[in-house]
Amino acid sequence: MFRLVSLNVNGIRSAATKGLVPWAESVSADCMGVQELKVHADDMPPALRTIAGMQGHFHHAEKKGYSGVGIYTRHEPSDVLIGLGTHDVTTQFDAEGRWVELRFDKPGRKLSLISCYFPSGSSGDERQAAKYRFLDMIAPHLARLRAEREFILVGDVNIAHKEADLKNWKGNLKNSGFLPEERAWMTALLDPAGGAGLIDVYRRLHPDTTDACYTWWSNRGQARAKNVGWRIDYHLATPALAETARAASIYKDTWFSDHAPLTVDYDFSL
Repeated sequence: MFRLVSLNVNGIRSAATKGLVPWAESVSADCMGVQELKVHADDMPPALRTIAGMQGHFHHAEKKGYSGVGIYTRHEPSDVLIGLGTHDVTTQFDAEGRWVELRFDKPGRKLSLISCYFPSGSSGDERQAAKYRFLDMIAPHLARLRAEREFILVGDVNIAHKEADLKNWKGNLKNSGFLPEERAWMTALLDPAGGAGLIDVYRRLHPDTTDACYTWWSNRGQARAKNVGWRIDYHLATPALAETARAASIYKDTWFSDHAPLTVDYDFSL
């Protein structure tokens, strides 16, 4: 089995103080995608460049203490793509450190693992507009990518797709992360007849879970204690790879950040 983990660490240094490294060692993952590193390239602790025998590859934000993504892997990639490059015409999102792609290509197979951190729009209209620009840019990019290779994108998408994906859905119909336009975007991304036609791997394995599916809890109002959560962290895979998914779990015994790790076991090897 190939074990792939995704976790928004909400600060890699903070998560490390809460036991992230020993936990990663116990999980025996092949790869671990992380989001919201919140550390500048110059300030990345050497001890966190490799975790549990996995080498890290990172896309840091230019702004210190902000955003950033990474993938830790125990397998040597054939190529590493840092950022979206020419696909991010304005370069705004590459400056924010939102995309790292590891390619594991060999004769007869093209395969990528991607860690991506979608923008949040919760701070106001300006950031919501930026989020929509990101969605408009990333959907055709994922469709192009699917046309040429198999891939799994892991990350914090900052969208709860269906009513079952958050506790208080009625109270969030007008809030970023559950807006009709965002949910429609996700529906289109997962449409088999659409451009990308990706699979929500967790929902493929657990189509009916509600309270157990959440991966993020607000730090306000005892949300975690009351399990008032959202499912906004995903494995999004091309259909052929999604078909190999055998088990998915959300780890909640220890808290490394305001998100919980999402682990999926796939029946393939790199």
